[in-house]
Amino acid sequence: MNDLTRRTLLGALAALLPLPLIAAPPEPVEGAFWAEEVRNEHLPPVSERLPATPLVVDLPAKGRTTGTPGGTLHTMVTSDKDIRQMVVYGYARLVGYDQDYQLVPDLLLDAENDGDRKFTLRLRPGHRWSDGAPFTSADFEYWWKDVANNELLSPSGPPDFLRMDGKLPQVSFPDETTVIFEWEQPNPNFLGTLAQARPPFIYRPAHFLKQFHGDYADPAALEMLVAEARVKSWPALHNKRDNLYKFDNHQLPTLQPWMNASSGKKVRHLFVRNPYYHRIDSTGQQLPYIDVVEMEIVGSGLVAAKSNAGESDLQARGLGFRDIPILRKGEADGGNYRTLLWASGVASQIAIYPNLNYEDDGWRRVLRDVRVRRALSLGIDREAINRALFFKLAKPGAMTVLPASPFFDQANRDAWAAFDPAAANALLDEAGLSDRDPRGIRLLPDGRPMEIVIETAGERQEVENALQIVTDTWREIGVKLVMRPLDRDILRNRIFAGNCMAAVWFGWDNGIPQASTSPDYLAPRHQDFFAWPKWGQFYQTNGDAGEAPDMPDAQRLLELSHDWERASSDAERGAVWREMLKIHADQVYGIGILAEAPQPVVVNNGLRNVPEKAIWAWDPGAHFGIHRIDEFYFDPAGAN
Repeated sequence: MNDLTRRTLLGALAALLPLPLIAAPPEPVEGAFWAEEVRNEHLPPVSERLPATPLVVDLPAKGRTTGTPGGTLHTMVTSDKDIRQMVVYGYARLVGYDQDYQLVPDLLLDAENDGDRKFTLRLRPGHRWSDGAPFTSADFEYWWKDVANNELLSPSGPPDFLRMDGKLPQVSFPDETTVIFEWEQPNPNFLGTLAQARPPFIYRPAHFLKQFHGDYADPAALEMLVAEARVKSWPALHNKRDNLYKFDNHQLPTLQPWMNASSGKKVRHLFVRNPYYHRIDSTGQQLPYIDVVEMEIVGSGLVAAKSNAGESDLQARGLGFRDIPILRKGEADGGNYRTLLWASGVASQIAIYPNLNYEDDGWRRVLRDVRVRRALSLGIDREAINRALFFKLAKPGAMTVLPASPFFDQANRDAWAAFDPAAANALLDEAGLSDRDPRGIRLLPDGRPMEIVIETAGERQEVENALQIVTDTWREIGVKLVMRPLDRDILRNRIFAGNCMAAVWFGWDNGIPQASTSPDYLAPRHQDFFAWPKWGQFYQTNGDAGEAPDMPDAQRLLELSHDWERASSDAERGAVWREMLKIHADQVYGIGILAEAPQPVVVNNGLRNVPEKAIWAWDPGAHFGIHRIDEFYFDPAGAN
C-alpha cells in the first residue's frame, strides 16, 4: 500500500465528507427544476436518483455559502466545438484535484493505491448516468474489452498512459462496483491522468453504445443506422456517437453536472442540470445549484465587448490581459459585474518553439544548434514587452515552472533570458552564420537568408504585439522574423506534419507541478510540445510514426521521465524534475518570454462562491473546474 497516496485520497475525502455526514447523509431535497417531471412520474424522486452514498459537500467548511438552486448562467466561447468546455468546467472525474491540488475521489467512492502498481477503484453503489441507467463496472469493462482493445475502434490499442515499459495492465471487474488495474511496473501517473482537464474516460455508457457496436447490435438495425448517419461502417458510426469529451451528442448519457439539451450547430447551446448528478450539499440539496448554462458562440474579437456589456455571467475564456481596461471601464459605467484577476497557471504566457523536426534539412540543422536557440532568446527584450503590453505586471524570463511549484529555480528563469544583442551576435557568428546579405540579414550555410517564419493561431493580440517587438530586436542580431497567422487547427496540423518552422503558443500548461506530477510533458513523449512533434509521435505510436529522438539531451529527458515512473519516493521524483528543468533551461527548447500575467475573470455581481483569488490553469485545474462551478449560485437578493 502506498501510504502517502492512501492518506492523500482518503484524508482529502474525509475533508470533503465530514464523518457525521458520511455515516448519515442528509435527507435529499427535491429541487424545483425537476419537480414537475417527478410529479408526472417521468423521473423518480431525488432520493432514488442519487447514489446510495452521494458525495456530500460541506460548503461552510470550505469557506463557502450554501446556495439557492435556480437560474441560468450565460457564458461565451468562440467556436462551436468549444462546447466541450462544459466537460472541462464541470470537472466530474473519477478522481479530481481539490483547491489545494490534492487528489480526491469524486465519481469514485474510493481509490486504493497499492505501491503504484495496483489500483482498486470503487464506484458509488446506485450511481446512475444522466438517463437513469446504472453506472457500474460493466461500463469500464465495455470500454476496456470492446473499445480500447478493439482494433476496429482503437487501431493503436489502449491509450499510452496505461503502458508501462510497453506492457498493458491486467484489468479485472470483481463486482459491479469494483474495477482493478494492475501493472508489473509502477504507474504513479495513473490517478493524476484520470484527473486531467481532458480525462481519458476509461469507461463508456455501454447500454447506449452497444446499439452501434458490431459485436452487440442486430446486424440489420445496425446497417440501417450506418446508412442514416451517412458513414461507411459501424466503427465509424460508433466513434461518431462515442464523444464524451466533445459533448456534442445530446443523446449520449453523461456524468457531468449539466447535460447537453441541444444538438447540431447553433449560436446558443443549452445545458440543463443532470437529474442523477452524484453530489449534494450538507442540507441535502442536489448540485449543481444553477439550473441551466447557456453558452453563446461569438467571434473571438467580441468576447471582451460583450462581457463589458454585461452579456456574460462568468467569463475568462476569450479574455486576456489586454482586455482589463475595457472590462474595468464597464464596471465603472455601472456594469453588473466585477473583474477578478486570477493568477495564470501556464509556465509562460508567450513562448516561441523552433521546430527541431522541421522538414527542411537546412533549417533543421540550424534550429538544432543550441547556440542559435540561445541567441534567439538573448535577442528578445522581455522588459520592453512587459512594459508595453503588461504594464510591468508580468514576470520576464525563460520558460520554466512558476514560483508556486517546489521546483522553481530563479536560475532557470534567468537562463539565456537577458537582452544581450552582443552575446547573441557572438553566438550566431560562432554557429557559422556570420555571412550577411546587403540588408544585414544573416545567411544560412546554403545561402538562404535567415528569415524565421513564426506561425501563430492569431487568437491573442498580445502575441502579435509581442512578436512585433521581437521583430525589431531580432533585426539587431541579423535575423528577420516573419509572422504568419493561421487558424488554430491548421496551425497544429502543420506543426504535427513538420511543415512549420517555428510556432508561438503558451508555455507548458502545468506551471505548478508537484512531486506527484508526471514530468512526461518535459520529455519527447507528446507531439503537442511544438519543439519536437515528430519525436512525440514516435513515442505515442510506439515507433509507427514520427522520428526517434536523436539528440543526446532529448534522449536524456526521455530516460528521466521513465526514471520518475520507477521512483519510489518524492525525493527521487523531485530530483528527476530538477534535472529535467535544468536541461530545458540550458537547451532552450521553448523560448519563453514572460509569465504570471494576470487572467481577467468576469463575474456577475449576483454570482456567489466564485473565489476572489485563484489560479486559471488548464492542467491541473481544468480552468473553472477545480473551483467547482457546480457550487456557484445566484444570490436571490442580487448583487450586494
